[in-house]
Amino acid sequence: MRISDLAQALGLTKSTVSRALNGYSDIAPTTRARVAKMAAQMGYAPMPYAQAVRTGRVRALGLVLELDAPDRYGPFLADFLGGITQEASLEGWTLTVSSSSSRSEMEATVTRLLQEHKVDGFILPRTQVDDPRAAFLSAKHVPFVMFGRTDHGRPDAGHSWYDIDNAGAMRAAITRLAAMGHRRIAFVGPPASFNFALLRRDGYREGLAQAGLAHDPVLEIMEVAEREEGAEAARRLLDLPDPPSAILYATDATALGAYDVARERGLEIGRDLSLIGYDGIPEARLVTPPLTTFAVDSHHAGARLAALLIAQLRGTDPAELTELVEAPLRAGGSDGPPRTRE
Repeated sequence: MRISDLAQALGLTKSTVSRALNGYSDIAPTTRARVAKMAAQMGYAPMPYAQAVRTGRVRALGLVLELDAPDRYGPFLADFLGGITQEASLEGWTLTVSSSSSRSEMEATVTRLLQEHKVDGFILPRTQVDDPRAAFLSAKHVPFVMFGRTDHGRPDAGHSWYDIDNAGAMRAAITRLAAMGHRRIAFVGPPASFNFALLRRDGYREGLAQAGLAHDPVLEIMEVAEREEGAEAARRLLDLPDPPSAILYATDATALGAYDVARERGLEIGRDLSLIGYDGIPEARLVTPPLTTFAVDSHHAGARLAALLIAQLRGTDPAELTELVEAPLRAGGSDGPPRTRE
């Protein structure tokens, strides 16, 4: 089956059919769909190597996982990869996954993948305030899309990104807790090198201001990434002369540490101490009581990142490919009105 046979059956030129099959934006979506349908019916499939020679594309998205990430991307990685691969497959693309454990190894891995023509562009998860991956790829003029933003959420000129409204979720959490009667609300956040950490911290502070609550620096702890670190943060906060009645954790994994401390001290989560987390990891539903959290749809995030990168590779201006979505609250039993102190 040749492309000329397909073009003849459709009554289109070979050039139009070729551009439709390769997803060029100058071909109407209805035409692309018509060509794709006829190609499937006639059993036409372009040879990947020949297609790469013609277009300069190998129709592959790249993802380099950083093995030195605090939680190795946690339990959401499978859903995240599933979303990417599903969307890529629908568009006739594939995903190439590699890993690195340092900045120099990351740059070497990216360079090798490009030199060997194994990827056309990259998805960058877990963005940092000053992200070396974005700077490296920008300098090489390699297309990429970020899961998150950089530079403390300021506009990323010319960059494509998909992000969750981290600050908005934290503001909503404070509003919820304040409405229940909490006046001493603490915040436990991740390492400040991550952009989302600062956005969630800012949302916490903004939420306090909107609720008319004073910001007390002793109730704010950063650089917490693991469950045990979350437990230690809870101990520090509960040992204060005037401890908080509620703790807002920036990640579910660290919030689970507070459950350990509650058991140690005979505290009832949801009454003696209220907790709200963020991420929606499966473990948060298995504890007693289930953790109230803002649940991120990792599968959808992966799918949207793949779609944005493919659109960019097909010619859409990266600056036009940005999305900010909300993380819905999933109520559990871990938060409630504070117990009246005698």
